[in-house]
Amino acid sequence: MTSRRLTARSVLVSTLLGVSPPELPTRSLIGTAELLGVAAGTARVALSRMVAAGEAEATDGGYRLTSPTLLARQARQSLSRSGATAAWDGTWRTAVVTGEARPAAHRADLRAAMHALRYGELREGVWLRPTNLPGGALLDAERTAADQCVVLTSTVDDPVALARSLWDLDAWATRARSLVEDLERVGRPLRDGDPSALAEGFVLSASVLRHVQADPLLPRQLLPPDWPGTDLRRAYDRYDADFRSTLAAWQRAHHPRR
Repeated sequence: MTSRRLTARSVLVSTLLGVSPPELPTRSLIGTAELLGVAAGTARVALSRMVAAGEAEATDGGYRLTSPTLLARQARQSLSRSGATAAWDGTWRTAVVTGEARPAAHRADLRAAMHALRYGELREGVWLRPTNLPGGALLDAERTAADQCVVLTSTVDDPVALARSLWDLDAWATRARSLVEDLERVGRPLRDGDPSALAEGFVLSASVLRHVQADPLLPRQLLPPDWPGTDLRRAYDRYDADFRSTLAAWQRAHHPRR
């Protein structure tokens, strides 16, 4: 597995995004940062900068996330991890951009919103997806889409072919199966309470959460055989429980309450 460089901010943000509500004691945040090779002083500076930037606020003994962007990211992460879908009636939503020239910032906002809502882009300004996701979970993204698009509901002649043209399902499935193997490998020492696997495990957790956010959450009728979405989520749930248990034990041993 290729690891990504972890900055102090990325460690702190990822740690807070992993709990609900996104709030933790300072000792837990600093301890996790130290475990991942970030010095305590560097982590404290990063926390101060996050507060100054409006991304977080200090609480009684800790910090909580306050940035609307980061809170929206947590909502997307929660939806992605659950993989919840609704029954599909065979229809599709087609979102078509309205109006003429738009500022670059508006175009970027729309692209981010449509990815969050798991639409696939057919061509510039035309986005589609099956009508199998419940609304209301990502209100900011839905508002952005409504402001810039008209949404039509229709059926298509070959929905399986359309799905494959909009999303690279084979590539997603291949990566998911590889991540399941990584979760088993890294999870074995975590199940035994071995803290030496925590640093690699943190990076792996972030990789899995990024990957499930790229799952289009299609109806089963449109998916290839043996789609590994459920397998990945179940493997991650087991792994995450072991990771959190081992991390908590490490923090108690190295950063006891005073």
